[in-house]
Amino acid sequence: MAKLTIVPTPIGNLEDITLRALKTLQRVRLILAEDTRTSGLLLHHFEIKCPLQSYHMHNEHKMLESICTRIEAAEDVALVSDAGTPAISDPGFLLVRECLRRGIEVECLPGATAFVPALVASGLPADRFVFEGFLPQKKGRQTRLNALKDEERTVVLYESPYRVLKTLAQIGEIRGLDCPVVAARELTKLHEEFVRGSVSELITHFTNKAPKGEFVLLIGKSY
Repeated sequence: MAKLTIVPTPIGNLEDITLRALKTLQRVRLILAEDTRTSGLLLHHFEIKCPLQSYHMHNEHKMLESICTRIEAAEDVALVSDAGTPAISDPGFLLVRECLRRGIEVECLPGATAFVPALVASGLPADRFVFEGFLPQKKGRQTRLNALKDEERTVVLYESPYRVLKTLAQIGEIRGLDCPVVAARELTKLHEEFVRGSVSELITHFTNKAPKGEFVLLIGKSY
């Protein structure tokens, strides 16, 4: 019976792809990709020839019926994102939910997700944590941040380099400038970097050195 397989892809270093991921991408009849150009480069690198179809936040609602119909017609389908695990701050949840509603089997392979290495190497407690993904850019942003004011678990955020300083300043307002934070950027890539310290120290650091690349921000417990 055909199924939907969620396939994590490397977040930077192509050597991080798993053998199961490669075998799955070679086996399926269709690969749904957040950006077919990005995923096309990955498939080309590993010499995988399989049809690609765009599946992203702007078309995922209208694609559900046609995708599920293809799987029900015995076509195995894989879902990938530009980097990391689909449905983690990327499209995927709606398709998984619809497949399950229709009795279609869903399999998710283990693999790359940016927040895991960031959390483990941060030096902050990793036994209990809260993953918030990307904060809203405008409406609802302050509400989400305010809800974290008294959070005792490590908080994990994804952030754009263009909003890192703004987010750090807002964290300082809510949790205090002495609150421990860690910024992990460009994970698994050539310029991977961890910056650890207080909110105040990180604001100074990124004021003097403009933020670049993809960021994971981790907020520790305030004392």
